[in-house]
Amino acid sequence: MTNTAATLQSIYRYPVKGLSPELLAKTALQPGETLPADRRYAIENGPIGFDPADPKYYPKIRFLMLMRNERLAGLQTRFDDATNVLTIRHNNAEAARGDLETPEGRATIETFFVENFAPELKGPPKVLAAPGHSFSDVAAKVVSIINLASVAAIETIVGQPVHPLRFRGNLYVSGWPAWHEFDLLGKELTIGGARLKVNKRIVRCAAVNVDPVTAERDMNIPQALMQMFDHADCGVYAEVITGGTIAAGDTITELSSTA
Repeated sequence: MTNTAATLQSIYRYPVKGLSPELLAKTALQPGETLPADRRYAIENGPIGFDPADPKYYPKIRFLMLMRNERLAGLQTRFDDATNVLTIRHNNAEAARGDLETPEGRATIETFFVENFAPELKGPPKVLAAPGHSFSDVAAKVVSIINLASVAAIETIVGQPVHPLRFRGNLYVSGWPAWHEFDLLGKELTIGGARLKVNKRIVRCAAVNVDPVTAERDMNIPQALMQMFDHADCGVYAEVITGGTIAAGDTITELSSTA
């Protein structure tokens, strides 16, 4: 066992793909699943033939998302698990509110995007969901992990502050050296009562160029990474092997490599 001191600094979920992150004090992980309600919904940008009875993975370009639709970062959204209501605030005022599990509620949210995002739409926007499905950037159900020291290293490369939420991760970790997450491929981690296996580096797209506070596309992080390291990776994906509750402040223990 390797005792690399690390701490789970923060936990975030993204109930609607491309919309606001939501900070969690703690959450329960289940084997082979994402964070609860992470990317549970997506806004279809032009018809793709999605079938809720037989949901399949589609690439992120088929939805409204930050890589191409940076104005999404200017919205402040909140999803309520108890009521399934999504609230959208824009310019410091409530702009729309709808129950995403009812046709009427989804229509309200869709109308908001018709009225406010028309130049970016390739067809009628549609709120999509299916039981147990996640509209993640990858087909596998995984949890994304961001090493805060790697974010700090990127700040040095680009010469300006880089907000960690540009990377839209689930788990933000402090205490690892920069880029240590890449050394964890094939290894297992324990966090709280859960165990995860790191299985893939995250290749970054233009979404990370969007400031999550100002909604401005103000830098080119993938290009900077390519110029410095000959790759555009930051963060890793991990599969939940053993379920359990995790909380901000939990110690992260790195286990030996597994077969």
